[in-house]
Amino acid sequence: MDILEITGKHGLLTAIELQNAQDAVPLGRALLDGGLSVAEITFRTPAAAEAVHVMTATYPEMVIGAGSIVHIEQAEEAVAAGADFIVSAGFNPALVDWCIERNLPTLPGVATASEITMGVIRGLKVLKFFPAEVMGGMNGLKALAAPFPGMKFIPMGGVSAANLAEYLRLPYVHACGGSWPVNKKLIAEGNYAEITRLTREALSIIQEVRGT
Repeated sequence: MDILEITGKHGLLTAIELQNAQDAVPLGRALLDGGLSVAEITFRTPAAAEAVHVMTATYPEMVIGAGSIVHIEQAEEAVAAGADFIVSAGFNPALVDWCIERNLPTLPGVATASEITMGVIRGLKVLKFFPAEVMGGMNGLKALAAPFPGMKFIPMGGVSAANLAEYLRLPYVHACGGSWPVNKKLIAEGNYAEITRLTREALSIIQEVRGT
């Protein structure tokens, strides 16, 4: 099963920011207990690469991506640490091409028709719509998706339990992403029970919308 199948199956991609790589152990357990086996660790902190390594080594059943990747050098570091896929806030053609050449799944961020076109001509099937709410939310995505039948999107940025169901009802939404189930405050407090609860809640919303 590839990353697109996995994210589509769950309907949720959590974006995790870790200050301490060892927090990846209880966090991975909390996500699995909540029913989620796919996650993205953002490369916004010095601990990111080690966190990817720790989580993939501890939980081989999980599919772990590296997020906020801008440069090829970061992608190389992420892959060496065990990352299964690459997520970016924007569309760096050189980085996307590097991933495609290596059959490495990538979810580049798009916010314009030109960026979506760059994904289409490269044969990508799913793109990250970011920052979703700032770029017009569901109405913005509806307008952008219309000229690109067949393209699917993972909206991130402002998605929460409150609007998750509405996004998922859009036929071109593959899954939704966000950090609300794994927010930094909960991780800092060690409140993994709440992370499990929020993850279960999100997956319950997704199952209700999809009728699964």
